[in-house]
Amino acid sequence: MSMSTQQPFQAVLNACNEILLGKPQETRLASACLLAGGHLLIEDLPGMGKTTLAHSLARLLGLEFARIQFTSDLLPADIIGVSIFEREHSAFRFIPGPIFSQLLLADEINRASPKTQSALLEAMEEGQVTADGQTRRLPHPFFVIATQNPSHQIGTFPLPESQLDRFLMRIELGYPDRQAERALLAGHVTRSSTGRTLPLLNAEQLPALQAAVQRVHVSAALIDYLQALLEATRQHPDFRHGLSPRAGLGLLAAARAWAWLDGRDRVLPDDVQAVLPAVACHRLRSNRDGQAAHPEEIAQLLRQVAIP
Repeated sequence: MSMSTQQPFQAVLNACNEILLGKPQETRLASACLLAGGHLLIEDLPGMGKTTLAHSLARLLGLEFARIQFTSDLLPADIIGVSIFEREHSAFRFIPGPIFSQLLLADEINRASPKTQSALLEAMEEGQVTADGQTRRLPHPFFVIATQNPSHQIGTFPLPESQLDRFLMRIELGYPDRQAERALLAGHVTRSSTGRTLPLLNAEQLPALQAAVQRVHVSAALIDYLQALLEATRQHPDFRHGLSPRAGLGLLAAARAWAWLDGRDRVLPDDVQAVLPAVACHRLRSNRDGQAAHPEEIAQLLRQVAIP
């Protein structure tokens, strides 16, 4: 693969890392998620940079951006849109909601009720919404980046498994390292930096990059390895249930994107291992406490499954 095919996106990664300091692994995972055509869930405490990461990616990729602040009284119509009656035309006119954007930031998604959360299901799976009996296509490309606070915080509703499964990846940002936090405190990077960021790509270029990711070669031996990992999650005594076939397809797409970002034209087992925690943890539930799987459990799983 020619490195020139992914150099423009490397510039996006570099610029994003200049805004969100000290988080190169997380920004790369988020980028791989979008390149794979998936939706991203970012879970962490308030003030850790979740919104900054989402807004930075939207700006750098030249995507039309909309943000919804999820609250307990938010209604599905606040997301999808509403029809109003126009007397002069004696007809209803549909006013699109913020979901009709290329990148939708669903901020603090778990503060809304399950009914409101479910308004995103059709959009995330089918790229369309149905309102007043009429189906309307969403812009292309269409991504949801959702942020959520830890479930133990006051005023949160847990995301149902059907909603979690729509997210290709879930990542956590965590506290910055000492050097990155010092640069932040010294004022080298501010929140306003995101607003001044110029697009490095545009929405028309992104589908071509996604198509290039899909052309990354996957060998039969790599598929054997991926199947072995899926089977291991289904037989693991610590998990209530294993990964679904949809999760397997997502894992393969994410591994392709990870390999492409390295400038390679084939997927290696290392690529699968790199993205597996982000793809699997939020889909697996522990038999002990019903919580999402911990990355260390995934690391243990990787040690148990031999590479063909």
